[in-house]
Amino acid sequence: MKKKATLTVPDLVLLSLLAERPMHGYQANLELQRRDIRDWAAISRPQVYYSLEKLAAAGFIRKARNSEPASGPERTVFETTAAGRAATADALEDDHWTEQRDHPTFPTWIALSWLARPGLFQKQLQRRRKFLNQELAREKETLRSILEEVGHPYHEAVWMVTLMIEQFRIELKWLRKLERELPQRAPARHPAYAQESPAKSDKPAAR
Repeated sequence: MKKKATLTVPDLVLLSLLAERPMHGYQANLELQRRDIRDWAAISRPQVYYSLEKLAAAGFIRKARNSEPASGPERTVFETTAAGRAATADALEDDHWTEQRDHPTFPTWIALSWLARPGLFQKQLQRRRKFLNQELAREKETLRSILEEVGHPYHEAVWMVTLMIEQFRIELKWLRKLERELPQRAPARHPAYAQESPAKSDKPAAR
């Protein structure tokens, strides 16, 4: 019995892309770049070709009629099959899409920053603010381009980019708050630490 393929995020992104129109690997990479898809889904160039081979072997994509074998594997045009569409629809029903939290690096830096040298906290806030403002400007330009392409604001690409814009704006507001409160920064007044349970003495205590 053939083992059912487990679809990763790159697999699903490619299935969606090829469901729009047939493409070869090089075209898919160009389109991923044009849409800034790598901002929200980590898909490297080698991953595209790995996923294409995997999806073809699973029967989720097939060579399109206009594919030219003489052009080589990088130019083989693929399209999503009915099985690929069904597998994508099945994967989108999974609970994990709605129950995960991101782990951005800057909040982690904030948590560790009490060990930073004097003056670094404010310098890092300034660096983060500069980065966010650059990204905000880039996303606004992306949004303008998307609206021009789709012709209306009720499209999934518009919703995704507007979410990123709002997140950047919220974090910039949060950074201004941190800067105001920095002079009042102080250690915890009533620190508490995890205690090892006698019933679980064989397990290490959490740190």
